[in-house]
Amino acid sequence: MLVGQRSYDPTATIRRPDDAPRDGQHRTIGTIVPLRPEPAALALPSVPAEPALDSAAPRVPRLLPGEHTWRRRIGFLLANGCTVASLLLGVTSIFLAIAGDLRIGALCLVGCVVFDGLDGGVARAFGVSSPFGAQMDSMADMCSFGIAAPVLVFRWLSSDTPLYVLGPACALIAVCAAIRLARFNVSPKDGHYFSGIPTTIVACILALGCLLHPNHGAPIVVSIAVLALLMVTTFPYAKLAQLRRLPLWLAIVPIAGGLLDLSTTFLALVAVYLLSGPAIWLFRRRRTATPA
Repeated sequence: MLVGQRSYDPTATIRRPDDAPRDGQHRTIGTIVPLRPEPAALALPSVPAEPALDSAAPRVPRLLPGEHTWRRRIGFLLANGCTVASLLLGVTSIFLAIAGDLRIGALCLVGCVVFDGLDGGVARAFGVSSPFGAQMDSMADMCSFGIAAPVLVFRWLSSDTPLYVLGPACALIAVCAAIRLARFNVSPKDGHYFSGIPTTIVACILALGCLLHPNHGAPIVVSIAVLALLMVTTFPYAKLAQLRRLPLWLAIVPIAGGLLDLSTTFLALVAVYLLSGPAIWLFRRRRTATPA
């Protein structure tokens, strides 16, 4: 109880003990005000401390891993220079195809195939293979073989092929090339066979077809769609190193045929290579299914 705190409640009063009532009167000196318990301190929610900011900027990874000797630096520049050359030739092929110069545009696309084969060989020869080089190669391949090739084909066949037929066929090349390149980047590598026909071979077939068969027809559009779909299959296609193991006389036959009729020989070689993938796949499947 707290005594001495003033209140205007007339019902609660006290008297001083030494002040006896006189003449039936008493003296009011104050009121009794009950103490109220003090409210408990409000608990504020705990705020997590902010993490300390790292003043150091994130480090950019080195493009060339390992030792930076002059030999490795030169090899790194040469390998990526081949990749950039393939990219530039692909862009040039697009411009030439739009301008109507299909012959030079097709030759630029063949040059893309050549430089695409050189960059990997140079990188392995100098020991400068790197994740950066692999990503650069994939970007250049998409530009050259996923964009330049369908643009060239569209300009090549647009004169007498309906747009609703030719457009989807060319778009299918771009889509399948992107899927093929993305799958290649995340798949384990096989030293003997490709999984599906490579984008480089498809682009080379299309460029040579534009050069050797200027008179086109509806079967070519169907063949283009088949080529695009073969890129995303899992049919095994032999790499160039495997083709070198073939007997020498097998190389003489196409050379002799090319001297006699280059156009027909080209179509025959393309057909044999395209059919080799399903043939090897069927052979492997039958051998696996046959009990030992």
